[in-house]
Amino acid sequence: MGLFTSIPGRVYLFIAIIIFAASNAVTRQLTQLGSNYLIDGRNPISFCNVLFVGNICALVALVIIYSRTWNPSSLTRLSLIDWLCLITVAILSGALAPALIFFALDITTVNNVVLIGRIEPPLALALSIFILKQKVSWLVILGAIVSFIGVVLTIVLQAPENPMISMSGLIQIGRGEVMAIIGAISLAISTILSKVGLEKIPLGVYTIFRTAVGTVVFFIVVIQLYGASHFTDVFVPILWQWMIVYSLFIVVAGQLAWFQGLKTTKTEDVSLASSFSPLAGIVAAYLILGEVPNTAQYIGGIVIILGIILNQIGVASEVSQSDKPSQRELEKQIDNEIGFKGI
Repeated sequence: MGLFTSIPGRVYLFIAIIIFAASNAVTRQLTQLGSNYLIDGRNPISFCNVLFVGNICALVALVIIYSRTWNPSSLTRLSLIDWLCLITVAILSGALAPALIFFALDITTVNNVVLIGRIEPPLALALSIFILKQKVSWLVILGAIVSFIGVVLTIVLQAPENPMISMSGLIQIGRGEVMAIIGAISLAISTILSKVGLEKIPLGVYTIFRTAVGTVVFFIVVIQLYGASHFTDVFVPILWQWMIVYSLFIVVAGQLAWFQGLKTTKTEDVSLASSFSPLAGIVAAYLILGEVPNTAQYIGGIVIILGIILNQIGVASEVSQSDKPSQRELEKQIDNEIGFKGI
């Protein structure tokens, strides 16, 4: 234990960021690996199977980690409004957003999903300002605007493989990009709802309930859309073997490293580590998949990074003028700062 406690908190934060950022590339790699285990022409490690089985494995891991907070005393303190808010957030961030992002990964590049996903922080900030009346520095707002422009450039400067939206024939947006956008919007809305109605709810209750409801909702929706045969290969051993490893790596290792880092770091350290998420995601896509950014992604990515730098300067000035948030508020940042983390 002495070895682990001697490691600086910032190191744990960056380890967590690298793990979370690699989740999209790892997911794509797993589905490609599934092509070596075809069953009557079907890929048993499909995106739907990965999300469904991955959520089940993650749920088991989360129950083990947070079993102490999931008890009658914690549950009976929740009001009807708390439960309604929990259900809404669970559907948005536990079912809708992951499903859309996984479907996006199936038809567009990982780099597109990573960069377009950066539309979430500016949207969440805008909602916080207009709905929660949150006061932020002009540098934070400018950084969000610049990052938003970077996302737009990433979308409009490249020709999509699967056009879904065409504006006067000049600008086309692909299906994968649209799904990634809607997924990011869902995460932004769930972030605001979490701030409004879930601040007093224990993190263990929140994460377990969200994962459980998200899994059930996703299963029901897929059955309604594609029929029960869509999950024909869900019990194939090779799928469960890889998803157990995936869940332990992404969910358990990632979250434990993140929480360990939160214990000994400051708010600005958390924000700084989170800002490296898009860069880490692109590097992971290159190292794992050999995916090289195209010109549009380079341009958009540079603009997004510029926005992140401006945001960090603004965050640093805000933190220097305010008190350090409580441990519970810091823990909530695992969902509010990073966004989508694989499952």
